[in-house]
Amino acid sequence: MYEFGFIGVGHMGATLAKAVISAAGAEKVAVCDADNERVRRLAWESGCAALRANEVAEGCRYIFLGVKPQNMEELFEEIGPVLRSRAEPFALVTMAAGITMEKLLEMYGQSAPVLRIMPNTPAAVGAGCMLYAGNGELTAGDKAAILAALSPTGELVETPEELIDAGCAVSGCGPAFVYKFILALARAGQDVGLAPDTALRLARQTCLGAASLAVKTGEDPRVLCDQVCSPGGSTIEGVRSLEAGDFAAEVGRAVRASFDRTVELGR
Repeated sequence: MYEFGFIGVGHMGATLAKAVISAAGAEKVAVCDADNERVRRLAWESGCAALRANEVAEGCRYIFLGVKPQNMEELFEEIGPVLRSRAEPFALVTMAAGITMEKLLEMYGQSAPVLRIMPNTPAAVGAGCMLYAGNGELTAGDKAAILAALSPTGELVETPEELIDAGCAVSGCGPAFVYKFILALARAGQDVGLAPDTALRLARQTCLGAASLAVKTGEDPRVLCDQVCSPGGSTIEGVRSLEAGDFAAEVGRAVRASFDRTVELGR
């Protein structure tokens, strides 16, 4: 019996599987995916086991469901009977956007321990921000074991489930917005004379440094902004231009659009 099993190892599933392997050891992890070549490659590179979905459902203690939200019901049609016939305890870990734990268990057909997580792509470099919430069936021991295995991904933030979708619109979708900003900053640098590679390097490192300073100091971002803006200086002129273009409102619209789509996916 493996401790951790992953059904679906696309980009995020594979990222989490690698993190768990680094924390718990490859001998405790099994993976499966509809893409057999993807599974073989991951198993070869990491040393974990490659199984079928039913085998993961039958033989793993903590079962990560890494399929797309629209495919979750079909997955339970396949593995539900196997899970219901198990004598050994297990817990389900879901990362499907918009699907509540209650709805997940409706698809399964009976109660079970569930941990709902919402990771983001920076987890691949240990700089992620993962939201999580557990249901009443999940024991403190099981929750602790799963979170310990996921700790290499970055920061783990316990969140009431009713706020998971809202949090996902910020931390789950937010990296894409940041990359858009990096590209815009780099292109603007080119417009004032920088070489493309130099502009992109400066934009990437500046965003990394600014975020790191905000995290490490815990300072209010408004205070940090003021520290860069000398009265009558260059930065304040740029900040005023952003404000005149309603930068904050544009970001708000992006987060709202992502949140609304997440809710829609869960219906």
